[in-house]
Amino acid sequence: MAAAGAGRLRRAASALLLRSPRLPARELSAPARLYHKKVVDHYENPRNVGSLDKTSKNVGTGLVGAPACGDVMKLQIQVDEKGKIVDARFKTFGCGSAIASSSLATEWVKGKTVEEALTIKNTDIAKELCLPPVKLHCSMLAEDAIKAALADYKLKQEPAKGEAEK
Repeated sequence: MAAAGAGRLRRAASALLLRSPRLPARELSAPARLYHKKVVDHYENPRNVGSLDKTSKNVGTGLVGAPACGDVMKLQIQVDEKGKIVDARFKTFGCGSAIASSSLATEWVKGKTVEEALTIKNTDIAKELCLPPVKLHCSMLAEDAIKAALADYKLKQEPAKGEAEK
């Protein structure tokens, strides 16, 4: 008797599931429900992940973090002899919005001069990724990482004290 009851319950549940509208599995995933599709794209397919040689004179490295949320972002730029950023890489430990912000930042700095890269603002990154107010700190980290990398690069371009005195 119990087996027959369990069988009826299974058939009833299957019938209900078959009649209910189904959404594709991708639409049910947590990132797709919580983040804009641009954030999900940069999170699932991050651009320019990796590292450059931080000891190289033409590479600037910015390492920033947000103690409140635990996000840490390293962004590096490689600049050619004409002052144009020819490569950029990042490594980020953080949420999807932090990873997306760093990925977008590396795309945006490539091809720009050092001075042009300084004009990239967190508000532009947030607007492009459609970040909600609670995630604005992620775009601020990306802007800070760009500025830190540019400052490191500029510092490396200054002649050493011993060289300047010669």
